[in-house]
Amino acid sequence: MLLKKLALKNYRNYAEIELNTAHNVNIFMGLNAQGKTNLLEAIYVLALSKSHRTHQDKQLIRWNEEYAQLYAEVDKKYGLCKLSLSVTSQGKKAKINGLEQKKLSGFIGTLNVVMFAPEDLEIVKGAPGIRRRFMDMEIGQVHPGYLHEMNQYQKVLNQRNNYLRQLWGKPDVSESMLEIWNEQLAQYGTKIVKKRQSFIKKLQKWAEFIHSGITNGVEKLQIEYRPSIEANDPEEETILLDRFMIKLSQMKEQEIRRGATLIGPHRDDMGFYINGREVQVYGSQGQQRTTALSLKLAELELIREELGEYPILLLDDVLSELDPYRQTQLIETFQDKVQTFITTTALDSVNMDKLSDAAIFHVKNGVVSDTL
Repeated sequence: MLLKKLALKNYRNYAEIELNTAHNVNIFMGLNAQGKTNLLEAIYVLALSKSHRTHQDKQLIRWNEEYAQLYAEVDKKYGLCKLSLSVTSQGKKAKINGLEQKKLSGFIGTLNVVMFAPEDLEIVKGAPGIRRRFMDMEIGQVHPGYLHEMNQYQKVLNQRNNYLRQLWGKPDVSESMLEIWNEQLAQYGTKIVKKRQSFIKKLQKWAEFIHSGITNGVEKLQIEYRPSIEANDPEEETILLDRFMIKLSQMKEQEIRRGATLIGPHRDDMGFYINGREVQVYGSQGQQRTTALSLKLAELELIREELGEYPILLLDDVLSELDPYRQTQLIETFQDKVQTFITTTALDSVNMDKLSDAAIFHVKNGVVSDTL
């Protein structure tokens, strides 16, 4: 797919801009805090309806303004698609080709992106919640219905936790509702686990292949899905559902004491291994960085495999973080086949010999120009 046009109004530090972005590689260059990352974030928001940097929509709206407007024209394999997203303090409204979407889940996945930023190293070495978010965002792009299942699961989880807190030390409160919450939690949770299981299996195939290429076959990368409930592959969904229900029943007393649900997709994790050794624990900084790079490049191939076309690649100040060898490996992966947007503070940190045909935009104080 190809992002041909990007237009923003009252978005972050941009009053109003319109960019022709129909180039294979687009480089946004400028000093820090000028708005380079905001441009990549806007593309990400148009893909997933939410930012990778904040959970507060009001931060996307320019200071002293009441709304932000994002617009993009995307050339997909089935034709041109016009995307519009408005953000206010009351929420978001999305349109595809002028038709308002009743739910944001109908908007998500029309534009597909893979974002790679320095903080993505945390996917490898950070907290489990970061890895769960990584799984959810990537699965959600390919299967938008997954995000609805996640939202429903979270609602049931919150209600169940509130109910558990009511039960502790209060024998007069009936436990009859707990079975209902258990059933709903297990139904949504089982679907989530099965989709995560399938995602990791497909991601493993590509990540192992790419990592082997980067390390000249010296290292073998393995990705492990760690669900909080035993999940075999292959396994019927009904069997996993029954196991989920049994486990919830077994954990009842402990969960009442804790006032929290102790098992389910919200407790899942991932593990990464190089030649059998856990990267989070034993991997060097270089190995952790290469693992993160392999994951992101594997995402490109996985989305292409699922949807029949490559997503857009967003590289936020990441090339300067890579040594020349890894930078070359990354560029050769997306060159001539994946539309890519790059931010950098200086062109001398980018291998311009490999990117001589790139369009270069200068960013300064929320103004973008294509002449330096």
